Amino acid sequence: MTGKEIKNSDLSKKTFSGLERSFAILNLIADFPKRIIDIKREMNLPWATAHRAVKKLENAEFLVFNSENSKYEIGPRLWHLGSCYLANNKVLNASITHLSQDRSLKKVDIQIVERIGDYSVVIHAEKRQTNEIYKAQYGFHIPLHAGSKGLVLLAYESKKNINEYLKKDLIKLTSKTLTNKKDILKKLSEIREQGYAQTNGDVQNFTGSLAAPIFGQNNNLLGCVCFVFLNRISKNDELIEELKDQLLMMSNSISIQLGWNPNILKRSIS
Repeated sequence: MTGKEIKNSDLSKKTFSGLERSFAILNLIADFPKRIIDIKREMNLPWATAHRAVKKLENAEFLVFNSENSKYEIGPRLWHLGSCYLANNKVLNASITHLSQDRSLKKVDIQIVERIGDYSVVIHAEKRQTNEIYKAQYGFHIPLHAGSKGLVLLAYESKKNINEYLKKDLIKLTSKTLTNKKDILKKLSEIREQGYAQTNGDVQNFTGSLAAPIFGQNNNLLGCVCFVFLNRISKNDELIEELKDQLLMMSNSISIQLGWNPNILKRSIS
């Protein structure tokens, strides 16, 4: 979880069927734990409807009630479903195989990331340095316009999908988070040109990151590899260049294992 989210001012204007309502509630609570009154307000539902929907999800263990703050949180049944997804995830399996064979990388946290909705989501994380970096662990998610991983995932989307995303009310995680549409489009163009993204201080003031895409067959974007590090690493130009090379070789190797043909899309590793 990020502590901040993309605002969705249209949610209260939608009309939901029973199943759609349940999905919408789960999506809301996945971003932030909420009270029933919060769900009622954000989805513009009658109290009885919101209460009944939440209780059904709680009884099915998709939600759990936290008595300390009187809010509902994601429950164990969803964890079970998510675990099944990861157990058969081809990007994750290929990445873990590669990471287990390469233990030379140091001074960064390594993340394997996928796009889920409007977020980049860490589906695997390995700590290769001694400092604890908050929000770099497995399960954390941030908006696509923030951080190198989100920007990489957004950069290789279709123009239509990029423009649809940029119509949203984008929030700043820090003063360095890009929210201006022209600035973001320029950054995305640079990422496609160089084959990777680098950002500093736009997710957390004290961290920086590098990310490169993972492709599969037919040049389909499947996810990305991301290195997260403390900002002081960014000041070491020689080390950053070394990390870029390692990042691009890693993302290329995983992509080739997943059926990507390097001749389809040329990406610089210099």
